[in-house]
Amino acid sequence: MPISYSCPHCGNNLSVADQYAGQTGPCAKCGQPITIPFPKGVVGGPVPPTGAKSAGGASVVFVILAIVGVGVLACGGVLVALLLPAVQSAREAARRMQCMNNLKQIALALHNYHDTYNAMPPAYTVDATGKKLHSWRTIILPYVEGSAAYGQIDLNEPWDSPRNQSVAGMMPACYRCPNDATNGPGSMYTNYVAVSGVGTILEGEKAHGIRDVLDGTSNTVMVVEATGSGIHWMEPRDMDLNAFVAQYGGPSPGKGGHPGGANVAMADGSVRFVPSTTPAQVRQAMATRAGGEVVQLP
Repeated sequence: MPISYSCPHCGNNLSVADQYAGQTGPCAKCGQPITIPFPKGVVGGPVPPTGAKSAGGASVVFVILAIVGVGVLACGGVLVALLLPAVQSAREAARRMQCMNNLKQIALALHNYHDTYNAMPPAYTVDATGKKLHSWRTIILPYVEGSAAYGQIDLNEPWDSPRNQSVAGMMPACYRCPNDATNGPGSMYTNYVAVSGVGTILEGEKAHGIRDVLDGTSNTVMVVEATGSGIHWMEPRDMDLNAFVAQYGGPSPGKGGHPGGANVAMADGSVRFVPSTTPAQVRQAMATRAGGEVVQLP
């Protein structure tokens, strides 16, 4: 089938066999180079003008885009499912580390107090009638960057007197565990309590020194974390020894604070993670300062 065309240089009308379509050669009249056009409808022929509709092509494009979109969504869902546990694990590790740092700061404050007074503070102070006045957390305020609050507290009045309540909102940051969702910023409840009772280091109104820890400071607990303790940071109240032995060890109210267990501060200033599976007899041995038990820490 011959191809008819016009030379763009001289304007003469010419024709050649279709086998020469797409080839370039001299014009038979003027000798100028010219490319033989493709017949309309032949592959390689004239490109349809912009905006021309092609229902079949559009359908193919939309189908491809739809398939790609579904693939991206599917891959995204799989990636989120795979990454979410890792992100949650990393966040929990960070919260546990912050909790350990809080306990280290508290333990250091207790030791600095000991260096000053040659004894640990009592779990609480009392008035002449034996009524509880203040917690050890208030007593060590100067050693946890709480001097401003400490200077406004009247130690001769109860912790919840109108005058002393003026500093109730000044709880040191290290008294709050970041893993307790019920105890956010602005809360006045502490997550760190002493194990208090007969035979412990912070034994009621009695003050004991390191010299009294006959079981070894690295084997004896001073302070533990407690989720949902409900204890105001100034309140002279802690975890009873019997409760620590019988119940402590899991992320539930008044007990531990992290999946699988909780952090505790030992008498030597170190911080350990105590699994919730720790036997009661081991917790008993850890809590007493001179019980003579053989302590096998987890």
